[in-house]
This record gives sequence, structure tokens and C-alpha cells, in this order.
Amino acid sequence: MKKSKEISFVALFAALTAVGGFISIPFYPVPLTFQVFFVLLSGIILGKRLGALSQIVYIGIGAIGAPIFHNFTGGVGIILGPTGGFLIGFVFGAYMAGFFYEKFSNNKFRFSSLLFSIAPIYIIGVLWLSFITNMTISKAILVGGVPFIPGDIVKVIMVFLVEKKVKKYFNFNT
Repeated sequence: MKKSKEISFVALFAALTAVGGFISIPFYPVPLTFQVFFVLLSGIILGKRLGALSQIVYIGIGAIGAPIFHNFTGGVGIILGPTGGFLIGFVFGAYMAGFFYEKFSNNKFRFSSLLFSIAPIYIIGVLWLSFITNMTISKAILVGGVPFIPGDIVKVIMVFLVEKKVKKYFNFNT
């Protein structure tokens, strides 16, 4: 991709991740959002480097105070709060999704790799949640991980199904 097109798509996926945070169902201490869909999609559409960059841009804009995190919140306090680890995990999730999509062309491997790409989001998020709230790891897994697994599996299926149509629509090969 040309540089201007890359910048535009990085910005687009940062914005889409923000929109995914606005689609939020309050759930304590971690809300249910649609962000993981856009995180994974950014990696497989833009590639590992630009997908991760789109998530860094998203976090950076939110960190400086723009109300783009879940429920229109912003600021470094959100990153340092209970959900901050999940936000940081977005960078690694997008990178992994892009890495595996670049490495494999087999659809079974690609689908499996999307499931695997959720792992850093959960690992970093749950560890951070445990640290910030003084919860045990097992309790953090129960409140910050387990309830989200079914929804994230549905999001993985959706990402897998829309990827080719999105790539074709935006003509990413130019």
C-alpha cells in the first residue's frame, strides 16, 4: 500500500475500534464491547504491522483524553484502570492476527489463528485486572475472561466471514 493509503486505513481502524467500544453493554468490571471484532479485523486486513499500529493510535488518542474508550470515556486513567490491560492486549491481538494471516493461506489455519489471536488480549487483560483490583488470578479469569469467551468466538466467526469481502471492497492489492 502507498503511505497515504496506509495512514488512512490505520486511522479508519483506530476509529472503528472506538466505535466498537461505543457498542457497549455494562458489565462489571469489564464491559462487553464489539472492539475485539475490529481489533482482529485490523490485523488481517492491514497486516500485522499496520493492524497493531491502528490499535496503538486508538490507545494513544484515548490516553490523551479523547472520549473514545467504552462508554465515551478517555484519559490515561482508563488505561491504568481495571480494563487497561485489555486495551494494551489489543495491540498484540491485532499483530498476531495479521502475523498468522500473512503466514498461512489455509482457511482452517487462519480460523484457528484468529481464535489464538484473542489470547494476548485475555492474558494481558486478566493479569492487569488482577493486579489493579487485587483479585486472585482465578477470580480475574472468572470475571474478566470466562464471560467474554462465547461472544468473542462469535466475533471471530464474523471476522473470518467478512474478511474477504472487506479486502475485495477496499481493493487492498493496489
